[in-house]
Amino acid sequence: MDERDDWHLTQALHHEQGRGDPFAAAVRATRMAMVITDPNLPDNPIVFANDAFQRLTGYDRPEIVGRNCRFLQGPQTDLDSVARIRDAVGKGTDIAIDILNYRKDGTSFWNALYLSPVRDDDGSILFFFASQLDVTDRIDVQSRMAREKSRVEAEVTRRVAELRDSLDAQRLLLHEVDHRVKNNMTMIGSILRLQLREAADSDTADMLRAMMTRIDALATVHRHLYQADDVTRFDIGSYAVNLASDLTQSRAECDVRIRADLGRAEVPAGQAAAIGLIVNEILTHMIRLADAGQGQVFDISSRTTPARVELSIGFGPSGAAAAQTDPGYSPSGVNEQIIARLAVQTRTRVTWSRSDQGSIYVSVIIDKENP
Repeated sequence: MDERDDWHLTQALHHEQGRGDPFAAAVRATRMAMVITDPNLPDNPIVFANDAFQRLTGYDRPEIVGRNCRFLQGPQTDLDSVARIRDAVGKGTDIAIDILNYRKDGTSFWNALYLSPVRDDDGSILFFFASQLDVTDRIDVQSRMAREKSRVEAEVTRRVAELRDSLDAQRLLLHEVDHRVKNNMTMIGSILRLQLREAADSDTADMLRAMMTRIDALATVHRHLYQADDVTRFDIGSYAVNLASDLTQSRAECDVRIRADLGRAEVPAGQAAAIGLIVNEILTHMIRLADAGQGQVFDISSRTTPARVELSIGFGPSGAAAAQTDPGYSPSGVNEQIIARLAVQTRTRVTWSRSDQGSIYVSVIIDKENP
């Protein structure tokens, strides 16, 4: 079939020349592959193909004109894309789509196809105009990026699964450690209670009770540490409040209220046991003072600054005179030695003071490690 020479955009559409119509000359001269098809002929054949189209596909003009564009399709051409093109032709609408086509020599290329109808003044479709552009390099880059993205996503998924498995294993290990520590604490407590029943004098009994209190304090540290979301940090504020509550409830004759103003005050888990014992020595000393009166109040507050973690404990008696005449407002003996030695280990400063009204205040300051 010869090229049509009666399409309305040119008066002389001959492939040999472009004289008489600048548009026809531009279509022939452009480096972009272009074809024109006639939907008014059977199977909508190609009626014009420029030189760029021949160079792109490897076919000569006689092998192109008169054939439907589907001859460029091959084994890997996407059928959904073909159906979309067919639907656009049927509806007489524009379409822009990337489709895998094949050259005469069998090599494939990605074709950025743009197809548009050409209508007459009455709106009837006279021709379809189609441009083609080889975008294989772009598609290859996109494909490599997609493959790399899939590879990275698969690697991330694998690593997340490994971390999740590791976390589950660590959680099981923590539960096992928690169980064993609890058993050990319980066993030590039982032994001390047995010895307490056999104590021959009050001094020995007091010493055993003090040891039991320290064991209970360590158990409380352990409970707080392993029930926290982050087992690497230990909140001394909430620990002090809970320990104070446990100590006051264990003494029926002790009437003490607890008021708390807690800010974030966390120390490394490695310091938890030592600082926990320091707080225990402070609170047990104050509880002994509370036994002498009624209506006592503990004020416990905590906060963190850029350089340190602070815990403040205030003890106020209902009768200021009783507190003022009590000379034991700071610890001595074993209490003092335990606090002093543990304070050195944890870079902690413990300061005691007493107000004119008889209230006792203790400031516990833990310096942060220098970066």
